[in-house]
Amino acid sequence: MEEKSTATLEKIQEVALTEFLDKGFLGASLRQIVKNAGVTTGAFYGYFPNKEALFAAIVEPHAAILMEKFMEAQTSFAKLPEKEQPSHMGEDSRTYVDWMVDYVCQHREPVKLLLCRAEGTAYENFVHSMVEVEVEYTLRYLEVLRRLGQNIPELSRSLCHIIASGMFNGLFEIVVHDMPREQALRDVEQFRSFYTGGWLKLMGG
Repeated sequence: MEEKSTATLEKIQEVALTEFLDKGFLGASLRQIVKNAGVTTGAFYGYFPNKEALFAAIVEPHAAILMEKFMEAQTSFAKLPEKEQPSHMGEDSRTYVDWMVDYVCQHREPVKLLLCRAEGTAYENFVHSMVEVEVEYTLRYLEVLRRLGQNIPELSRSLCHIIASGMFNGLFEIVVHDMPREQALRDVEQFRSFYTGGWLKLMGG
Protein backbone atom coordinates (compact mmCIF):
# COMPACT_ATOMS: atom_id res chain seq x y z
CA MET A 1 0.00 0.00 0.00
CA GLU A 2 2.87 2.35 0.86
CA GLU A 3 4.48 1.69 -2.53
CA LYS A 4 1.25 2.52 -4.34
CA SER A 5 0.84 5.74 -2.35
CA THR A 6 4.37 6.83 -3.21
CA ALA A 7 3.81 6.08 -6.89
CA THR A 8 0.58 8.10 -6.86
CA LEU A 9 2.28 11.02 -5.14
CA GLU A 10 5.05 10.99 -7.73
CA LYS A 11 2.52 10.84 -10.55
CA ILE A 12 0.60 13.82 -9.20
CA GLN A 13 3.78 15.87 -8.92
CA GLU A 14 4.94 14.79 -12.38
CA VAL A 15 1.77 15.91 -14.15
CA ALA A 16 1.55 19.03 -11.99
CA LEU A 17 5.07 20.03 -13.02
CA THR A 18 3.99 19.90 -16.67
CA GLU A 19 0.78 21.82 -16.00
CA PHE A 20 2.54 24.52 -13.96
CA LEU A 21 5.30 24.91 -16.53
CA ASP A 22 2.78 25.27 -19.31
CA LYS A 23 0.32 27.64 -17.62
CA GLY A 24 2.01 29.04 -14.53
CA PHE A 25 0.58 28.65 -11.05
CA LEU A 26 -2.36 30.98 -11.59
CA GLY A 27 -3.38 29.46 -14.91
CA ALA A 28 -2.88 25.83 -13.93
CA SER A 29 -6.02 23.77 -13.51
CA LEU A 30 -6.23 21.52 -10.46
CA ARG A 31 -9.01 19.61 -12.21
CA GLN A 32 -6.69 18.95 -15.16
CA ILE A 33 -3.88 17.84 -12.87
CA VAL A 34 -6.17 15.38 -11.11
CA LYS A 35 -7.46 14.08 -14.43
CA ASN A 36 -3.98 13.65 -15.93
CA ALA A 37 -2.73 11.94 -12.78
CA GLY A 38 -5.57 9.44 -13.01
CA VAL A 39 -6.81 10.05 -9.46
CA THR A 40 -10.04 11.31 -7.97
CA THR A 41 -10.31 14.77 -6.45
CA GLY A 42 -10.85 13.14 -3.07
CA ALA A 43 -7.67 11.09 -3.48
CA PHE A 44 -5.74 14.23 -4.42
CA TYR A 45 -6.79 15.95 -1.20
CA GLY A 46 -5.36 13.01 0.68
CA TYR A 47 -1.94 14.20 -0.48
CA PHE A 48 -2.29 17.99 -0.72
CA PRO A 49 -4.76 20.46 0.82
CA ASN A 50 -4.70 22.76 -2.22
CA LYS A 51 -2.95 23.73 -5.44
CA GLU A 52 -0.41 25.99 -3.70
CA ALA A 53 0.70 23.17 -1.39
CA LEU A 54 1.29 21.02 -4.46
CA PHE A 55 3.32 23.79 -6.11
CA ALA A 56 5.33 24.25 -2.92
CA ALA A 57 6.09 20.54 -2.68
CA ILE A 58 7.74 20.73 -6.11
CA VAL A 59 9.73 23.95 -5.72
CA GLU A 60 10.50 24.24 -1.99
CA PRO A 61 13.45 21.80 -1.93
CA HIS A 62 15.14 23.79 -4.70
CA ALA A 63 14.25 27.19 -3.22
CA ALA A 64 15.75 26.08 0.10
CA ILE A 65 18.98 24.82 -1.47
CA LEU A 66 19.46 27.87 -3.68
CA MET A 67 18.85 30.30 -0.82
CA GLU A 68 20.92 28.31 1.66
CA LYS A 69 23.92 28.21 -0.67
CA PHE A 70 23.50 31.90 -1.48
CA MET A 71 23.39 32.87 2.20
CA GLU A 72 26.34 30.61 2.95
CA ALA A 73 28.39 32.38 0.26
CA GLN A 74 27.44 35.81 1.63
CA THR A 75 28.02 35.07 5.31
CA SER A 76 31.25 33.09 4.88
CA PHE A 77 32.72 35.98 2.86
CA ALA A 78 31.58 38.56 5.44
CA LYS A 79 33.24 36.55 8.23
CA LEU A 80 36.66 36.76 6.59
CA PRO A 81 39.12 39.20 8.17
CA GLU A 82 38.47 42.55 6.50
CA LYS A 83 41.98 42.75 5.04
CA GLU A 84 41.43 39.42 3.25
CA GLN A 85 38.04 40.22 1.73
CA PRO A 86 39.20 42.15 -1.38
CA SER A 87 41.50 39.31 -2.50
CA HIS A 88 38.72 36.75 -2.08
CA MET A 89 35.95 38.70 -3.77
CA GLY A 90 36.41 37.60 -7.38
CA GLU A 91 37.15 33.93 -6.71
CA ASP A 92 34.39 33.47 -4.14
CA SER A 93 31.88 35.06 -6.50
CA ARG A 94 32.98 32.81 -9.37
CA THR A 95 32.75 29.70 -7.20
CA TYR A 96 29.18 30.47 -6.16
CA VAL A 97 28.00 31.42 -9.64
CA ASP A 98 29.52 28.27 -11.17
CA TRP A 99 27.78 26.17 -8.52
CA MET A 100 24.49 27.93 -9.27
CA VAL A 101 24.78 27.33 -13.02
CA ASP A 102 25.45 23.64 -12.42
CA TYR A 103 22.52 23.34 -10.02
CA VAL A 104 20.13 25.10 -12.37
CA CYS A 105 21.21 22.93 -15.30
CA GLN A 106 20.68 19.77 -13.23
CA HIS A 107 17.19 20.80 -12.02
CA ARG A 108 15.89 22.90 -14.89
CA GLU A 109 12.15 22.29 -14.69
CA PRO A 110 11.46 22.81 -10.96
CA VAL A 111 13.85 25.78 -10.88
CA LYS A 112 12.00 27.27 -13.85
CA LEU A 113 8.75 26.91 -11.88
CA LEU A 114 10.35 28.71 -8.96
CA LEU A 115 11.77 31.59 -11.00
CA CYS A 116 9.30 32.01 -13.85
CA ARG A 117 5.92 30.47 -12.94
CA ALA A 118 5.42 31.31 -9.27
CA GLU A 119 3.16 34.37 -9.52
CA GLY A 120 0.37 34.01 -6.99
CA THR A 121 2.41 31.88 -4.58
CA ALA A 122 4.68 32.53 -1.61
CA TYR A 123 7.63 32.14 -4.00
CA GLU A 124 6.83 34.96 -6.40
CA ASN A 125 9.33 37.27 -4.67
CA PHE A 126 12.12 34.71 -4.42
CA VAL A 127 14.51 36.62 -6.69
CA HIS A 128 13.61 39.91 -4.99
CA SER A 129 14.59 38.37 -1.65
CA MET A 130 17.99 37.41 -3.04
CA VAL A 131 18.40 40.92 -4.42
CA GLU A 132 17.68 42.47 -1.00
CA VAL A 133 20.31 40.25 0.64
CA GLU A 134 22.83 41.08 -2.09
CA VAL A 135 22.25 44.80 -1.58
CA GLU A 136 22.75 44.56 2.18
CA TYR A 137 26.02 42.65 1.89
CA THR A 138 27.24 44.89 -0.93
CA LEU A 139 26.78 47.98 1.23
CA ARG A 140 28.61 46.26 4.08
CA TYR A 141 31.51 45.39 1.79
CA LEU A 142 31.77 48.98 0.56
CA GLU A 143 32.12 50.04 4.19
CA VAL A 144 34.89 47.47 4.65
CA LEU A 145 36.74 48.94 1.67
CA ARG A 146 36.42 52.43 3.16
CA ARG A 147 37.81 51.21 6.48
CA LEU A 148 40.72 49.73 4.56
CA GLY A 149 41.48 53.19 3.25
CA GLN A 150 40.00 53.00 -0.23
CA ASN A 151 38.30 56.13 -1.54
CA ILE A 152 34.90 54.63 -2.33
CA PRO A 153 32.20 57.13 -3.39
CA GLU A 154 28.78 57.02 -1.77
CA LEU A 155 26.48 54.68 -3.67
CA SER A 156 22.79 54.77 -2.83
CA ARG A 157 20.86 51.71 -1.73
CA SER A 158 18.51 52.29 -4.66
CA LEU A 159 21.40 52.14 -7.14
CA CYS A 160 22.75 48.97 -5.53
CA HIS A 161 19.25 47.49 -5.78
CA ILE A 162 19.04 48.29 -9.51
CA ILE A 163 22.46 46.71 -10.10
CA ALA A 164 21.71 43.60 -8.06
CA SER A 165 18.30 43.18 -9.66
CA GLY A 166 19.81 43.41 -13.13
CA MET A 167 22.51 40.94 -12.16
CA PHE A 168 20.18 38.27 -10.81
CA ASN A 169 17.67 38.61 -13.61
CA GLY A 170 20.55 38.37 -16.07
CA LEU A 171 21.96 35.27 -14.40
CA PHE A 172 18.59 33.57 -14.43
CA GLU A 173 18.26 34.05 -18.19
CA ILE A 174 19.92 30.63 -18.33
CA VAL A 175 16.66 29.29 -16.89
CA VAL A 176 14.35 31.37 -19.06
CA HIS A 177 16.11 30.30 -22.26
CA ASP A 178 17.02 26.72 -21.25
CA MET A 179 20.69 27.29 -22.09
CA PRO A 180 22.95 24.26 -22.45
CA ARG A 181 25.40 24.06 -19.53
CA GLU A 182 28.54 24.93 -21.50
CA GLN A 183 26.92 27.95 -23.10
CA ALA A 184 25.55 29.03 -19.72
CA LEU A 185 28.98 28.81 -18.07
CA ARG A 186 30.59 30.75 -20.91
CA ASP A 187 27.93 33.47 -21.03
CA VAL A 188 27.78 33.85 -17.26
CA GLU A 189 31.56 34.21 -16.99
CA GLN A 190 31.51 37.03 -19.54
CA PHE A 191 28.48 38.52 -17.78
CA ARG A 192 30.45 38.52 -14.51
CA SER A 193 33.32 40.32 -16.25
CA PHE A 194 30.88 42.94 -17.51
CA TYR A 195 29.54 43.57 -14.01
CA THR A 196 33.00 43.57 -12.47
CA GLY A 197 34.07 46.29 -14.90
CA GLY A 198 31.02 48.34 -14.02
CA TRP A 199 31.67 48.08 -10.30
CA LEU A 200 35.30 49.07 -10.74
CA LYS A 201 34.19 52.16 -12.67
CA LEU A 202 31.66 53.12 -10.01
CA MET A 203 34.25 52.71 -7.28
CA GLY A 204 36.66 55.04 -9.03
CA GLY A 205 38.74 52.39 -10.77
